[in-house]
Formats: sequence, C-alpha cells, structure tokens
Amino acid sequence: MNGKTILITGGTSGIGKALAEHLVKTGHHVIITGRNQDRINQVTQSLGCGGYVADSANPAQLKQLAATLQADNIRLDGLVLNAGVFYPDSVLSTTEEAFDLTMNINTKGPWMTLQQLHPVLNNPSSVVFVSSIAVTNAFASAAIYSASKAAFEAIALVANLELAADGIRINSVRPGVTATEIQSKAGMTADQQSELFGSMHTTALGRVMSAEDQIGAISFLLSDQSLAMRNAVLEVNGGYGL
Repeated sequence: MNGKTILITGGTSGIGKALAEHLVKTGHHVIITGRNQDRINQVTQSLGCGGYVADSANPAQLKQLAATLQADNIRLDGLVLNAGVFYPDSVLSTTEEAFDLTMNINTKGPWMTLQQLHPVLNNPSSVVFVSSIAVTNAFASAAIYSASKAAFEAIALVANLELAADGIRINSVRPGVTATEIQSKAGMTADQQSELFGSMHTTALGRVMSAEDQIGAISFLLSDQSLAMRNAVLEVNGGYGL
C-alpha cells in the first residue's frame, strides 16, 4: 500500500488521529475531517496532512466537502468512516434528542459521507467503517450506540452490492473497549474510566486497548491485500468475551 490518498473522518483525535499519523509516516497522502477548525489546524500542522471542517451531523458541510474535493481534483483510494459519538444512557431514560444526535452522527453521517464522496472514489477503492463490538455484545447504557453502528453495517451490506461495479469495497472494523477521548466526551469521570479500563485486565490481551491497537486491521483493509474482501468484519477486541 504505497502512496494512496486516504480520507479519515473524525481524524483529530482517538483512532482517527492515530491512523492518520501512521499513514502519513508510511508514505500516504492523508486528509482528515473534524468539527473544529482550530483543532484541525493543530493536527494537520503536527502530522503534515490535509484537513477540512465537516461535521458528520451537518449535511451541508458534507456536501461542501465533496464539492471542495471535486474542485481540487482530489481522488480517494481509501475512505475511513471513523467519526462517531457515544452518549451512554439506559433504554428508558435516553431522550429523543440524544437518540437523534447519535443516529445522525453514527449512521446518517457515514451514509451521507459515502454518498457524497462516491464521485471522488477511485476504482478500485476501499471504504472502512469503524464500528464497535457493541453491535454483537450487550453493554448496559449502550443500546442507542449499538443500534447506530449496527444500522450502518446494514447499509454497508447493501452498498457492497450496489457499488461493486464501481470497484468500491466496504468492510468494517469492530474495536473493543479502547482508551480514547470518547470516554471523557461521553461524560465518564476519571474514576469511571479507571474502573472500565481496569476491568480489561481480565481479557486475553491483559490490558485496555489503545488507538494504536486498531491501526493494523484498518490499514490491512485499506491495502490492496483486501481487494477480494466485501462486508468483512474484523473484531479487534483484545480477546473480550473469550
């Protein structure tokens, strides 16, 4: 996988940022998106990559992203649909507003991103969706998050058929519990995070995973070695649930 052009949504932190750094170091042209221009400027200057403001919950910004890429004659070999949010709450107490926000960012966002960026995807090209083991493992207070990830996996299943003639393949990575900014953004206190991460010592890996632990699987799916893979799911969970 040499010299590919890859766009990563939500590339200013967590798995997206770690992946962007790795891909830049290995000789690829990387573009990241995020919601905050100052944060994008900081990361792009640090990593030496390009960046655009494109909030996954803002259809107008996603359309503008596509228009800008086309105007700049940028073609993509890879698209990583990584942007996502997690707002933990129970089935009975989750608000309609929280439900809509989660679905807008985690399901509608990647769908619209794929739809809008379709014209700039090369033949062949790889789309990788960063899903979650919450799709198949029940976690208290994660019902809406789980549903949002499962819903896009269902979209990807059909999109693999519809976009096959364009040489576009879509596969997913399902990370297990990974220590990133998503926990603090979800409102978890330092003590709650420590308890969650500490519980991962019982997994086969013996520790909580880092963003860097997810890079190998995503990089493989972006590479030409995954050309024959369609709707594959790689679980990177540290042995959770064995």
